[in-house]
Amino acid sequence: MVHPVLRSEADGVLRHPESCLDEAVGLARAIDLEVVHAECARVNRPQPSILLGSGTVEHFAQIVEETEASLVILDHALSPVQQRNLEKALKVKVIDRTGLILEIFGARARTREGMLQVELAALTYQKSRLVRSWTHLERQRGGFGFLGGPGESQLEMDRRLIGDRIVKIKKELEEVRRTRGLHRKARAKVPYPVVALVGYTNAGKSTLFNRLANADVFAKDLLFATLDPTMRQVTLPSGRKVILSDTVGFISDLPHGLVAAFRATLEEVDAADIILHVRDVSHQDSEPQKADVHEVMSDMGIDPDADDRVIEVLNKIDALDDESREAILAQTARNPRAVAVSALSGAGIADLDRLLDQRMNAHRHVVDLSVELGDGAALAWLYAKGEVLERRDDEVQAHIQVAIDPADLARFEKRFVHG
Repeated sequence: MVHPVLRSEADGVLRHPESCLDEAVGLARAIDLEVVHAECARVNRPQPSILLGSGTVEHFAQIVEETEASLVILDHALSPVQQRNLEKALKVKVIDRTGLILEIFGARARTREGMLQVELAALTYQKSRLVRSWTHLERQRGGFGFLGGPGESQLEMDRRLIGDRIVKIKKELEEVRRTRGLHRKARAKVPYPVVALVGYTNAGKSTLFNRLANADVFAKDLLFATLDPTMRQVTLPSGRKVILSDTVGFISDLPHGLVAAFRATLEEVDAADIILHVRDVSHQDSEPQKADVHEVMSDMGIDPDADDRVIEVLNKIDALDDESREAILAQTARNPRAVAVSALSGAGIADLDRLLDQRMNAHRHVVDLSVELGDGAALAWLYAKGEVLERRDDEVQAHIQVAIDPADLARFEKRFVHG
């Protein structure tokens, strides 16, 4: 595993090179690759033909020979020419960061939509890399095709066939988007507000999801532990019901093709009533990770600093020392759009629940309604959709003061109020 540190990029990058290398190693281990050597390589002048300097390439060629490694991963984007030249120089297969991320997504996707999205991004990436130079390598494992060898079907496709397949997948994904839109319309009729979890991969979204929803979604200290979006109904302390949606984790240098391909998944975030941006505050690159998530949200048309729907959830406070934890708690106490929690231990979860309730009720109107005692359906509807603050019954009617969303009030009047 090689993380190139380019001098031309170093001044503008906030990340620690060692942290980037650790993340890259985590990506490789996420698909059960055994990393026998990991190193940061400083590159003063990137070579157009091979990216790394000749001395650096010789250094890694020696390490490949000594460790008998069968794969070299460069944690950087490589052009097809650079990739081929590095393979010739190192005498092993070489993949770049994009290829590795696509391989992980291919292994993680479970739903038909997820598989289509990964295939679209992978074919787009692979279209410019149809070469025969890898066929001398043995197939190492199942997966999406970048780590394969002889007989790898994707490498045998010509550009015309790949182009035809891309067109077909795009049509199928349009159908998926249309179906998603119909599902959202159906939910709007229920209607339960949607709370979407977003954040950098491994920030603890799935652990928080399980904590809030009492669910058992796969959650592990693993990059991209979950890929396909998951939804559960959650009841807040006030009795208000919401739909909680866990989405794919973001990552730095996410391939643009992959962001575009996963647009349908991210539409759930765009349509959400509340967006919980889950951050790992114990990570040394927490701020750069925040910037990466904000960049993707901005690309979706969401301004995370100005959009009132966005709440920052500062997670993993249990991993901080006492002084840092107190500083974070003091910071969130002054910020109505932030809360500090530990999804693992449950610390701060009650504060998050209260904040969600408060946000949900912020747009509710308090109205006085009179409903006939015999109209059980109308009474049940008000109790389900609103928060009954006061009730007084006479012989004929129930006089109710209820806090309710304007949209729900309109639905109530349309359904139950006649004349």
